[in-house]
Amino acid sequence: MATAPTPRATATLTATATLALLAALTLASPAHAADDPSEPPGTVTTSPPPEVDANSPGLKLAGGATLAPAKVLDIKSIVEDLGGEERREDTNENVTFALQAEVLFPKDSATLNPQARSRIQAIAEEIKTQNAGTVRVFGFTDDLGSYAHGLTLSKKRADAVHDVLAGDLGGNVTFEVRGYSEDYPIADNSTEEGRKKNRRVEISFPRTS
Repeated sequence: MATAPTPRATATLTATATLALLAALTLASPAHAADDPSEPPGTVTTSPPPEVDANSPGLKLAGGATLAPAKVLDIKSIVEDLGGEERREDTNENVTFALQAEVLFPKDSATLNPQARSRIQAIAEEIKTQNAGTVRVFGFTDDLGSYAHGLTLSKKRADAVHDVLAGDLGGNVTFEVRGYSEDYPIADNSTEEGRKKNRRVEISFPRTS
């Protein structure tokens, strides 16, 4: 005659089955490469602030307690013109300008429009104001066409913008110039409006004031 399991034995069997299920789910989960970057080098990101209950007793200082030293938080400011052709992002550490390819180049070309030079030269003046010693010029495309073609086009466009900046800034600035093809989109590539924003050249540099 079989003996009914005791409550302790039942709890042990349940816990063992739960651990086995968790282990199976963990092994079945896809692994993500830790060294796979999500943003281009030099990009600064911040996490959203946690939710805080202002009435929580844990926020009140205990008797005799003092506040920790103050910290400078990284504040991000983003300004975009009405057409989205030019975007400026400021943080405590960097300034980034993003210019849509349509305002700089003809379609599928890396030859600058005459009007593009004045926009790039205005950014060069800001670089001089910040007295930046390093400037990053990164080119990007949308996901139409082949990745290899986008890689070549985005690098050539970054080179074209670099040439204008280098002519205005002289030899006192170190440049990082790269093309990223369709990597690191900032908008949805499923719409033309989003693809237009992704076709861009970004110019970023440290801020000093």
